[in-house]
Amino acid sequence: MIDVIASEWHKLRSLRSNGYLLATSLLAVLVCAGVAYLMIRGYDGQSPAERLRFTSNGDGLGTGLPVAYFVFGTLGALTITSEYATGMIRTSLVAVPRRQLLLFAKVPGLAAVTLAGGQVLAFAMHLSAQAVLGDRAGHILLDGRTLGTGLSEPGVLTSVIVSGLSMAAAALLGLGVGAAIRSTPGSLVVLVLIFLVVPFAVRVLPSPLRAQAGSYLFESLPQQIAGVGGGTLAPGAAAGLLAAHVAAAMAAGAAGIAAKRRKVKALAVGVVATLATSLAAGLVAGLVAVPSAGDAPALAERPANGLMAPPEASDSPGPVAQSPERGLASGDTPAWRPCADQDAPGDMRCATVQVPLDWKKPEGRKITIPVALLPASGAERRIGTVFSIPGGPGASGIDDLKQYHGRFAQLRDRFDVVSFAPRNTVKPGGALPYDCLATGPWITLPRDRAQYAALERSNREHAQRCRAADPELFDHMDSASVARDIEAVRAALGEERLSFLANSYGGTPAAAYARLFPARVRAMVLDGTAAHVEDTAAGEPRRYAVAERQLERFAAWCRSATACALHGQDVGEVWRALVAAADRSPVPVKNDPSRAAYSGFDLKVAAAPSFTAPGGEPDVPRWVQLADAIEQAVAGDAAGFADYVRQASGSPKVPSLTGQNMTHCLDGKGYGGYEAYRKALRGARELSPNFAGQRSWWPLACAGWPAPVTNPPAPLPATGLPPFLGVGSWTDHTEVETIVRHVPGSATLRYEGHGHTLYVQGLSGCVTAHVNRYLTTLRLPPPGTTCRPAS
Repeated sequence: MIDVIASEWHKLRSLRSNGYLLATSLLAVLVCAGVAYLMIRGYDGQSPAERLRFTSNGDGLGTGLPVAYFVFGTLGALTITSEYATGMIRTSLVAVPRRQLLLFAKVPGLAAVTLAGGQVLAFAMHLSAQAVLGDRAGHILLDGRTLGTGLSEPGVLTSVIVSGLSMAAAALLGLGVGAAIRSTPGSLVVLVLIFLVVPFAVRVLPSPLRAQAGSYLFESLPQQIAGVGGGTLAPGAAAGLLAAHVAAAMAAGAAGIAAKRRKVKALAVGVVATLATSLAAGLVAGLVAVPSAGDAPALAERPANGLMAPPEASDSPGPVAQSPERGLASGDTPAWRPCADQDAPGDMRCATVQVPLDWKKPEGRKITIPVALLPASGAERRIGTVFSIPGGPGASGIDDLKQYHGRFAQLRDRFDVVSFAPRNTVKPGGALPYDCLATGPWITLPRDRAQYAALERSNREHAQRCRAADPELFDHMDSASVARDIEAVRAALGEERLSFLANSYGGTPAAAYARLFPARVRAMVLDGTAAHVEDTAAGEPRRYAVAERQLERFAAWCRSATACALHGQDVGEVWRALVAAADRSPVPVKNDPSRAAYSGFDLKVAAAPSFTAPGGEPDVPRWVQLADAIEQAVAGDAAGFADYVRQASGSPKVPSLTGQNMTHCLDGKGYGGYEAYRKALRGARELSPNFAGQRSWWPLACAGWPAPVTNPPAPLPATGLPPFLGVGSWTDHTEVETIVRHVPGSATLRYEGHGHTLYVQGLSGCVTAHVNRYLTTLRLPPPGTTCRPAS
């Protein structure tokens, strides 16, 4: 056998044509470099926003691989067909009568040459594409990838190496085809079909069939084996399919070379055998493949223990209270169904999960939590589930998925996106009376103990009116209970770990989840979230500093914009004088039946949202409205403030909503009592000459609350959590920075502009790109990374 192998090796290396053929494989390098050049020509001519939507060049091998495969496959085919063409096959068979032994003796030499040549070629293709892209290769795209992925990126080195190995596999496949067909032209026709025609045909198929079929293409397998995308197969399945392609071709070749019939018959037998065995190999590999993203819409076939379809597939507004005997039977079959709401995207699915009302009594009374899912829809292999936690508190994540489903388009290439209507959702039709939760008292700034006690009574009376409908449920609206509900959903989904996108106040249940279930967190994005890692008073200096900076920005705008009613005036002086005058004598809301009047504290509270969020630039409509309201209040009428407060709340002054406070207060957002309040107020007067006391509006709403704190602020664990990504604008960044500082290795992304919950609002393609990159690859942006508004 060794002598036969040595003889075949001598044949292979003695033919000059083989060297020339290997040299032509350098065309693949030119193809890769050429495609990269055309890409940067188009890229450089686009705006920053359009550049974000470019498709990544990946490791740079994609366009050159079919060429390389064809060349290497041709080399393999010629190893055997050249003997048939020259008649040397007869001499070879005289020396080696066992035909199949002759075929397999060609494998070691061919494999040795193509393994080495394949590695050299693969790295040359990659490096040429990266060199042409230059610095642009590191530019991040909307889907989280970079324009070109370097060898330092996760899985890319493996992908390039496997691509080189796959070229040797292409050569062996060509050897099998050549042996089966016994004709150089016939073999080339088959190789053109396999490596060039079929991939082109697959690319014009409609989605998701294109994604499904593309996963089984020879050129798609290296990336899937490396686990960096390319299709829907698991690495093991992709490797098995690559081996199956080669084995099928070699089996067909062994059958073909053994046949002694006429060449035409051998050609027919070889072609049929090659195609049949390759198809069979693909089917076998498909049976062991991970379910693809394209399969996700068939959710009724995806069991999720604990999830059941609601009776009418309803995406109901919030938790529905149930008694113990009305809980789900253990034998109920869970199923996702189309969401009943007509506003829901067509592929969104809804279900429910039952959880204990009181997690300390898991066998006790249950409540039903609505859950919604946007299934993974892309061509890439599914990574897992991103769980979006809504803000508020009181907002519904199901509403977020309906409204912002388009924002998750790129993310859904690799993930299911799931959210829920938390137990503390405030919407009509919930278990607690909406009319009560959506209102609340007007908070005043107490000047002494008597006024503080009066505020406690007012808060308690209003809370009790809402609580009376269901005291047990009302007392379990804390974010830790919400976090435990999320864990129940995770278990029902069957996911080992979840990736999180926490929005605004959603950061508080996210922090609770991280404390309770750190091993279940794969990734955590905190987008404009509150810092529930320290008590209320500890964070006030930071928040007052943000407020003062916003007044400076507002004043700078007024100096430059004639649309500002205060243009040409000292805005800071005007504001301070107005607040001081209103504290002495509240400014009435004229011609209003409520006879409301604004104190300086009321003005600070009402103006805060507009100072923070001026609206779309450059028009900044809320700053225009705020400047008008200030000018009107200076003239003695607070109607301007009352008008835009009424638009949001239906009240002439900002009400402290019970539906939010029922979570805030259980989460420890209040002061510890009158002395703690007075201490915080003294500190605020030293910190903030323009807004002192304004931050007390939230904790004062918890004074006299009828239920105790059950989820106090606490640090995150220093170990056991993956690095977090914090995202925030000018007004949010310091908050998220405070949170992620607790988790080693974490990073923040600062948006140099206004905005809140940047990802779901779609305010910055740069932010979207970095978030998608982190969730997909777990790679964080470098320290100090910023995103700027599109010019």
